[in-house]
Amino acid sequence: MGVLDNKIALVTGASRGIGKAIAERLARDGALVAVHYASNSEAAEKTVAGIVESGGSAFTVQAELGVPGDVDTLFDGLRAGLAEHTDRYELDILVNNAGEQTAAGLAPEDITPEAFDRLFAVNARAPLFITQRALTIVPEGGRIINISSGLTRFAVPEQLAYSMTKGALEQITLHYARHLAPRGITINTVAPGITDNGSPVFSIPEAREQMSQLSAFKRVGTAEEIAGVVAFLAGPDGGWTTGAFVDASGGTLLG
Repeated sequence: MGVLDNKIALVTGASRGIGKAIAERLARDGALVAVHYASNSEAAEKTVAGIVESGGSAFTVQAELGVPGDVDTLFDGLRAGLAEHTDRYELDILVNNAGEQTAAGLAPEDITPEAFDRLFAVNARAPLFITQRALTIVPEGGRIINISSGLTRFAVPEQLAYSMTKGALEQITLHYARHLAPRGITINTVAPGITDNGSPVFSIPEAREQMSQLSAFKRVGTAEEIAGVVAFLAGPDGGWTTGAFVDASGGTLLG
């Protein structure tokens, strides 16, 4: 018996990286997982196939976030997927993981209104309205986890706009925590540091060594380690934690 047996989870941005690891962990703990993706259907199907091969249950849901109608598309897909796997249309666990970040960052003087608006549309607006819609089907005792970033506590000028979006996401956690407490629903923020998400940069020894020096453990974190933190908050042992900012940066924020 898994600690999340009979639970239903939606993980946005779950076709690769941290989102994939979270989906795999929640499925291993017993949840039926909706694996959301924006455009890479092959990667999402591969994630689902791996979960199923390991004895878990999952299905894909496609929706581009940050565009008109994104929430409707997402929840239409969720409803259809659940109809094929269960007779419930409920959501016990929501993980707002999907996010967009410019590869090399943007220096403060290079931020454009278009880039700013796109980052906020995907990283802040979408999670707000996904959460709002999800709460119409989240039962008492549900769990919401927002994936932020250690960059909200660590100055990197090239990530100013991105960090602003994650700061906004953390405010969703803070204010909803008070609002949802009467329903027994928890909402928390998990903030990874430098984490190997499969990006090619992590295969460059020199770059990896440089990044490792930022952690107190002198290494890069793994996506599975972030998934473990999320699994705790999503499970029965996380029920007394809400509105929290959980530093999952490997001590990067210690100074």
